[in-house]
Amino acid sequence: PPLPPGPTRRAPLGAVAGARSGDKGGSANIGVWARNEDAWRWLAHTLTVDRLRELLPETAPLKITRHPLPRLRALNFVVAGLLGEGVAAQARFDPQAKAVGEWLRSRHLDIPEVLF
Repeated sequence: PPLPPGPTRRAPLGAVAGARSGDKGGSANIGVWARNEDAWRWLAHTLTVDRLRELLPETAPLKITRHPLPRLRALNFVVAGLLGEGVAAQARFDPQAKAVGEWLRSRHLDIPEVLF
């Protein structure tokens, strides 16, 4: 179930969640996990595909698949085509998508005060 409503604080996602990312051909994988059960309840209901598109606008036109992993308190997102044809086919700043997870963690959103 989602967390009950309460006061929030505008802060980076990384204040309450970890992330790691990488590539597979032209797609990027972004894993995001919560540190405790309350943070997981919030993350699972907040970090939807639509919210990911808002936080990472460069993903907006791309196909995104979300995989919840509740026993790990984690979500995995596969962003198809973020890297074009893959690492060897371009000169993108982060051609292997290694920094996408940290870019996501740096994005600000309203986070419940109880998670700090």
